Amino acid sequence: MALAPWSVLAGGKIRTGAEEERRRQTGESGRITFDPHWERNEQEKKICTALEKVAAEVGAKHITSVAIAYLMQKTTYVFPIIGGRKVEHLLANIEALSISLTDDQVKYLESIVESDLGFPHSMIGDGSDVNFFFKLASHIEKKPVAAPLRPSATQ
Repeated sequence: MALAPWSVLAGGKIRTGAEEERRRQTGESGRITFDPHWERNEQEKKICTALEKVAAEVGAKHITSVAIAYLMQKTTYVFPIIGGRKVEHLLANIEALSISLTDDQVKYLESIVESDLGFPHSMIGDGSDVNFFFKLASHIEKKPVAAPLRPSATQ
């Protein structure tokens, strides 16, 4: 089965500190369609700093290339849904195809922040709690069920 993950580049928040400062200076900012805060938070900055380190190690021009390469190396048949507004975005996306990360680099990237699997895992858990569904069911309001339809004796 193939995987087609979206928001691979965190809605445009995978960028260097220099890029973010340039955006501040020029007023370009970033996407605010789904989040009014275009600047990165502390966790996103940590991730980007780690991507910068690995990009320097592999000779990549763009940290977004490293992020895409990381995702594509996690398993076979991964086809990330990626976009872009500029030619430089397209070039960075293509650069990802030529990057091969070592096991140590992958482990390093994964050690920076705890992974958030998001929906549906955030709602249903990871399967480690065998009583999860029983607990969930105990919160569901029980309503009387109508008697099943039975054929009448005259039929």
